[in-house]
Amino acid sequence: MMETLIKLGGIYNIILVVFHLLFWRIFNWNDDLRSLSFLNKQTMQVLNLSLTIVFVIFAYISLVHTNELLATPIGKSLLFSMALLWLARTAMQAVFYKLKHWGSIAFLAYFFAGGLLYGIPALYGA
Repeated sequence: MMETLIKLGGIYNIILVVFHLLFWRIFNWNDDLRSLSFLNKQTMQVLNLSLTIVFVIFAYISLVHTNELLATPIGKSLLFSMALLWLARTAMQAVFYKLKHWGSIAFLAYFFAGGLLYGIPALYGA
């Protein structure tokens, strides 16, 4: 069961990779980011791409090194770190987006699910 949760975590991260690569289109960044200074515009894009790389790494580790995540101290540390990231992102969703729109609530649930996908194996795995 724990292996399944971690593999689902890998798929979860792949979904986020696709989502983040679509930011330019979804959020009309070609137009909307023009109002920012050059530095802020570039920082937004670099941060987004950097996060995308982190999600690729998380997906790879989750899908290819599932057993090592469960069976080694560094694996457990990675599981706890990934769970912490998603639980912190859950809290940020509530603080910054105020949960006034159904989409914000859906994202809160999605990020909390990420915390569970990695937190449960971190706490109860082999």
